Amino acid sequence: MRGLARAACVLFLWLPQLQCEGFGNSQPEQVHLSYPGVATAMRVTWTTFDPAESVVNFGLDSGKALTQWAKGSAKTFVDGGKLARSMFIHRVTLSGLSPGQRYAYRCGGRQGWSDVYSFRALRNGSDWSPRFVLYGDMGLENPQSLPRLTQDTEKGMYDVLLHVGDFAYDLHSDNAQVGDAFMRDIQPVAALIPYMTCPGNHEEKYNFSNYRARFSMPGDTEGLWYSWDVGPAHIIAFSTEVYFFLKYGPQLVAEQFRWLERDLQEATRPERRKDRPWIITMGHRPMYCSNNDHDDCTQYESLVREGLYPHQYGLEDLFYRYGVDLEFWAHEHSYERLWPVYDYQVYNGSTEAPYTNPGAPVHIITGSAGCKERLDPFVPDPREWSAVRIEDYGYTRMQILNRTHIWLEQVSDDQDGKVVDGIWLIKDRQGPGVWRP
Repeated sequence: MRGLARAACVLFLWLPQLQCEGFGNSQPEQVHLSYPGVATAMRVTWTTFDPAESVVNFGLDSGKALTQWAKGSAKTFVDGGKLARSMFIHRVTLSGLSPGQRYAYRCGGRQGWSDVYSFRALRNGSDWSPRFVLYGDMGLENPQSLPRLTQDTEKGMYDVLLHVGDFAYDLHSDNAQVGDAFMRDIQPVAALIPYMTCPGNHEEKYNFSNYRARFSMPGDTEGLWYSWDVGPAHIIAFSTEVYFFLKYGPQLVAEQFRWLERDLQEATRPERRKDRPWIITMGHRPMYCSNNDHDDCTQYESLVREGLYPHQYGLEDLFYRYGVDLEFWAHEHSYERLWPVYDYQVYNGSTEAPYTNPGAPVHIITGSAGCKERLDPFVPDPREWSAVRIEDYGYTRMQILNRTHIWLEQVSDDQDGKVVDGIWLIKDRQGPGVWRP
């Protein structure tokens, strides 16, 4: 029988990302990093298919022996598919790291160790310039941007990655084997920099169970909504999906909304806003878009923007009220940059410099990393609030230079990594009091 199993593995060598189970199931795989929201810390997450130790062996990336050890724990995750496949998700938090220092690490234990990877601990405080890469809607099939992203990451171009929903297409598919294969494929990136996430509609199956189990975000909501500080910015991740999948509990809409308001109240306290003036959000489904489909963002009163009937828990007013500066979205398989907009009205800073002290939040839609659903076309005529529309595979880069300047650019993978859009977002004053010139 064992010989038949080995023969079956050989038959599927043409699809290497779908690995066969039954041999070396205690070997760590799907290694990825996340920032736990605590300065001088990093979390390592990985998967095994048999019980195994949860240990990380790490040290300064100096070519010398790894001399430090950290222990964590593992949870059993059982997928909701017919096979009820089980796996063990291991989590270990590395503490006491020196800000900005590069570390090498491996994870596992006596049953088997991963390869050795390295990362740079995030710097502490607000006086530094974090560099991000961000995108949504990357699948196991047709992840066109992934090779270029991997090259960028290996060159040390980024401090953090933001994945704005929709993974693998889908994490649960084929009894979660598609999710396993996707997590293996992103490992060359995710094992090197914090891979920060929010859920999208493609994670919905079995109450988002694959998403909640596989990723390790700050807070206590299994990555559905959370916030964290990095450099001079406060970043908020949330779930647009609570508005669409009410079968999992309509109370989640109110619960998330109340949490968002409390978080924004804290982030906008004068002493906090002075130290970290930028407030940036990431959620999967946009409030606005000009794509040629019937998605929520094409509706005048979209659920994310206006909330549930009758206008309850809408996010546009909430984010406007607390002076959110920059809002990242995905879902549409394209790139679209909006003019500063509120309630369909454009509030540019000026004709010559629309993104200098704008009168409303700036929206960026970046959902073209690559998946089996391909790209989404736009309607022929752009809306008055739409500044730039690009129908290429690619991803977005952001550098928060300081408390007044953010650089944003779009990379086209179709055009061999060419930067096809770029703007400076400049604000010398923040908060809701500066809206509408």
